Amino acid sequence: GFGQSGLEGVSAALKKHGVKVLGTPIDAIDKTEDRSKFRQAILNLGLKVPKSIMCKSFLDVEKETKNITFPVIIRAGFSLGGLGSGVARNKTELLKISQMALSLTPQILIEEYLENWKEIEYEVARDRFDNTIIVCNMENLDPMGIHTGESIVVAPSQTLTNQEYHFLRQVAIKVVKSLPIIGECNIQYGLNPKNGDYRIIEVNARLSRSSALASKATGYPLAYVGAKLSLGYALKDIPNKITKKTTSFFEPSLDYIVVKIPRWDFLKFKDSKMLLGSEMQSVGEVMGIGRSFAESLQKAVRSLDLGYEGIISDELSPQNLDIRKSILHSLPPTPDRIFNIATNIFYGQKVSLIVAQTGIDAWFIERIQEIVKHYQDLLDTSFENLSPAQLSDAKKMGFSDNQLALIYSQNWQTIRSLRKEYGIIPKVCRIDTLAGEFPAQTNYLYLSYHRTTDDENSTLKNKIAIIGSGPYQIGSSVEFDWCAVTSAIAVKDWGYSPIMINSNPETVSTDYDVSSVLYFEELTLERILDIYDKEKCPFILSVGGQVPNSLAMRLFKEKIPILGTSPKDIDMAEDRNKFSSLLDKLNISQPAWAELKSESEAFSFCEKIGYPVLIRPSYVLSGRAMSVLYSPSQLKDYLSGYKKLLDVPSSLVISRFIKGAREVDFDAVARNGRIIIHAISEHVENAGVHSGDATLVLPTFSLKDELKEEIIKISQKISQALKINGPFNIQYIITFNPSTIEVIEANLRASRSFPFVSKVLGVNFIEAATSVILNKPTYPKRPKKPSYFGVKVPYFSFTRLRRVDPILRVEMSSTGEVAGFGDSLKEAYLKAMLSTGINLPQKSVLLSIGGEESKQRILPAARILKKIGFKIYATSNTRSFLSSNDINSNPVYKLHQNKKPNVVDLIRSGKVDLVINIRDKSALKRNQEKQEATDGFFIRRAAVDSNIPLFTRASIANLFVQSISRYKPDMLEIKSYEEYVKKNF
Repeated sequence: GFGQSGLEGVSAALKKHGVKVLGTPIDAIDKTEDRSKFRQAILNLGLKVPKSIMCKSFLDVEKETKNITFPVIIRAGFSLGGLGSGVARNKTELLKISQMALSLTPQILIEEYLENWKEIEYEVARDRFDNTIIVCNMENLDPMGIHTGESIVVAPSQTLTNQEYHFLRQVAIKVVKSLPIIGECNIQYGLNPKNGDYRIIEVNARLSRSSALASKATGYPLAYVGAKLSLGYALKDIPNKITKKTTSFFEPSLDYIVVKIPRWDFLKFKDSKMLLGSEMQSVGEVMGIGRSFAESLQKAVRSLDLGYEGIISDELSPQNLDIRKSILHSLPPTPDRIFNIATNIFYGQKVSLIVAQTGIDAWFIERIQEIVKHYQDLLDTSFENLSPAQLSDAKKMGFSDNQLALIYSQNWQTIRSLRKEYGIIPKVCRIDTLAGEFPAQTNYLYLSYHRTTDDENSTLKNKIAIIGSGPYQIGSSVEFDWCAVTSAIAVKDWGYSPIMINSNPETVSTDYDVSSVLYFEELTLERILDIYDKEKCPFILSVGGQVPNSLAMRLFKEKIPILGTSPKDIDMAEDRNKFSSLLDKLNISQPAWAELKSESEAFSFCEKIGYPVLIRPSYVLSGRAMSVLYSPSQLKDYLSGYKKLLDVPSSLVISRFIKGAREVDFDAVARNGRIIIHAISEHVENAGVHSGDATLVLPTFSLKDELKEEIIKISQKISQALKINGPFNIQYIITFNPSTIEVIEANLRASRSFPFVSKVLGVNFIEAATSVILNKPTYPKRPKKPSYFGVKVPYFSFTRLRRVDPILRVEMSSTGEVAGFGDSLKEAYLKAMLSTGINLPQKSVLLSIGGEESKQRILPAARILKKIGFKIYATSNTRSFLSSNDINSNPVYKLHQNKKPNVVDLIRSGKVDLVINIRDKSALKRNQEKQEATDGFFIRRAAVDSNIPLFTRASIANLFVQSISRYKPDMLEIKSYEEYVKKNF
């Protein structure tokens, strides 16, 4: 019950091996996952589900089109996050969505589309004695049609009548008892806002994203209780971890409100259509806790780490009122819709019109209207006449000091001083799950301006605060939460009391029993200073990734004690200008670079060093807005549009892009500049792929010992110069024949590869770093070169981003990672790739390779594929090249050739189960890539949409093919490679 993966076919395997299943029985899980069985089970109870038709093939869909009334929603069985689903308003859309969905899942349901109905969720727990409770109910601000993972969610529900709430509660209990569930589950409803009619959408007989949110919203530990229930405990036998006096047999009562907002990274994919729908596309989420909807909403907005101060844009003013009235935003479901609603209200749009456009309940729009109204009142009041009551009301509505400062053309320090002078200070509130009915002992805290006194403060001593990583986003995911949690445990082991500060409901760091105190709060300077005023303790910044690191200098200027490396030295590494000057001073090589001051200087510098060039901003995460440019026209396009790619302004740096080079990651811990532990990992892909998207190998597979010794020597010089005291990462670029080593960048914090190197080497780098930070003795065992390989591979979400080009670039795209261990590089790599969920290719491959250089590089893979019996399809130029090298292939045409069979038909028909497509770099250089890019895009998209392994880099394609060739028939006593795969995978 702890996840989606591997449910299909698991029942037979467990029965075969005599494995006993604890908790919810497999047949109940199957009943909820199989759309047809679930529908029948609900109808048998006399309850309502959406009208639907089940299809198991594309032929079934075509037959049923005449019986369908549009619009409909296609839902995929046995899928996670709405994968493969979508809304169809006509036959063409229905056929397109169905074809894609059936390539990912064995069955689909074509359902009536409950447009603009409310979406409501209940979290339910049941024990084997049939005791059942509702732990939390949640309401999506967005109406049906937008996946709950894409929606702003509020807990508890705000717009249900008492009758509606209790009716849905009774239905939830009836359904859960009938299945039956043992443990925890989630039930989702559609509710007609006009007449109270309802439909049961689905039941997740397991923990889900909503379960994590419900746990953090209520303080009721669903995973803990669910595990106990699965072991056979009764609810009355499980202690309440909050009160430590009562049991878990109670329904939480909340005297606060939480708001969850998803975090998208659409801006990283310039071709992505930023529309939300029934498929989940968000990569993370944040949660705000407050005593009013407005306070919680604006807290959550700031927690997104997108530069917003609240839901109202800083650019709104009465001066452009008449101009903007005529061009109000349309309000389709996009990540910006909540902000566009506030803007439209500011410029006079009526609540009723917004409700009609969006389907969002009027109660939510009216609360946003109250925020906007107060903002307008503040604009109409001079700073000199700003009363304590107005300022207090603004803080209760979630306005930040920064936004108030912008309104009055003051600095934030002035606003902060003024409100402290008036006694307007946030109070510490404790989450107790019982709305104060019983005394609580846990330190699960948040701050609010709606309270007049602090909840009783703890008597903890030796406190140390750790700033977490904020929302999951591309470049900062669970790896940094691992670092923060591991550091908190180490702090506790050394006898201190760790205080965790974070705003992400998905993370372990926001489990209140991981640290001595948890502040579920936004990671802004204002809130960190508020917490410091309460706790008066030093801070650790270097284990939470880029978000806390970016606060270093600002906290330092406010005289907040920072443990570990000095913020001045952090700034020297973060500021590309300062860091480059340091490298020059140390006589350490780096790619030629220049900071952009004007367009003319940029063009001159690029001509001087030669194209291609790498262009990137300072102070950004995951290569945000980074690009490789091959021509002056591409530079011109970039300069005209780059500001749209960033949420905050940043200086630009241009550097020489080194082709055919290898990247190396150096992860280490230093004490007062002396390195005490390190790891050197090597990328498989050549430079040009972001380190977060690259395949990382430890130990290295191609670097000579003298080269690694030189890397260590350079790293020590940098560490000594920056007086590093804690974790750090340096990225190098290596060229061969002759060998050169150049430094790309240094991060004076834990990197995303810290968990990986710790697990491969069996040495916990974060434990060592935390001991150094606390000035405690450190004796990490010196890692030896392991006798095995660890390989970390990226995990992409391209199947959910329908218009994104699934290609590896210098800007990071992956949303996760997995690792594999093996006796050889190939074994470890193949294990890691299988862990991403790909299907091993069995019989055929499509090769479409651009440019002579790429064709030569892919030749080894093509020869292996021929040798192990693969049927090879190739586009015209690639086919000619293969033929000249004695490799036979079958012809297939690109789309622009208007001949059959074409590449897309070949892929979608399932005639190939591996695609290798590599772009022509020379076409990029000539800026003649339009047709090539269009053809390549359709090939790559077809592969991803058909769930077929796709490789867009020669180096990694070769490694993959070499890895699968380990199982070639002459090494195995079987008839064919295809037979082996079917038998073993």
